[in-house]
Amino acid sequence: MLVSGCGSQRAAADGTGPSAPTSAPASASPTPPAPDARAQLAGLVAAAKDRRMTAGYTLTRANQPVRSITVTLATDGSWRVDLPGGALGGAADIAVVGAKGNLYQCPLSITGTTTRPSCVRVAGLDAAPPAAVDPRVQHFFTDWLDVLSDRRAALSVATATLLPGARGTCFSVDSNSASLAPQVDAGIYCYDADGTLTAVRTTTASMVLAGQPGAAPQSVQLPGPIVSGVPLPTTSPAAPASAGRPGPSGSGTSAQGAGQGQGLGRGGKPGAGTPRPPTGAATPPGR
Repeated sequence: MLVSGCGSQRAAADGTGPSAPTSAPASASPTPPAPDARAQLAGLVAAAKDRRMTAGYTLTRANQPVRSITVTLATDGSWRVDLPGGALGGAADIAVVGAKGNLYQCPLSITGTTTRPSCVRVAGLDAAPPAAVDPRVQHFFTDWLDVLSDRRAALSVATATLLPGARGTCFSVDSNSASLAPQVDAGIYCYDADGTLTAVRTTTASMVLAGQPGAAPQSVQLPGPIVSGVPLPTTSPAAPASAGRPGPSGSGTSAQGAGQGQGLGRGGKPGAGTPRPPTGAATPPGR
């Protein structure tokens, strides 16, 4: 046994004997799966909810000139979107402001008038504004972020080709429930890594970031005093009926019929059906 042991040691030493066991090579670390589109969008939108900036965007809408808008997201959570041509079918420049729990519409100028900026309350920030006075652009930076970041929302999300002028990552967003009213406009939404919305395209509008965003103010200020009145509609007011056309059942003059159709009361004064401009603001053209 002693001799055999020595021989075994000598064989191992000169390499003629069985080799010592070697350790198996370490396996490569598994690559983590890429996040799905829904999770990736939710992460970017979470960053967008904390984004504070002043930024310009180029807004394109059907049958309207291309416009430059300004979005201000203040440090205290208030916000403002300046929309040239945002009301009266493009005849009025407005600002839409969210501050102190309320949504305000502030006419800045109206074509053909001398307007002093003023603001009227539209609704609380927790309520949907009336469709007739809602320019919709502000939703991309405010309440729709809660929907886009909610994985329980009835949305279908997929990555999409980068829109022209956009940077970051683009996503196709659509409702996946025919029984529910859409919570956001369907379309392509593009976000940079820091949560900046760089482009969006829906059935109602296309918007692209213009230049680099700037610093955010501490708070957004209303451009004018809060006054009584009703918000201006986004579309042009209806034109009155042509002169000489008989009223209903052939009774009354065309002026009387047109006046009633436009919400005019006795003496041609505005009735309940006519939106009144804010007190202290200029009257829209044609009135």
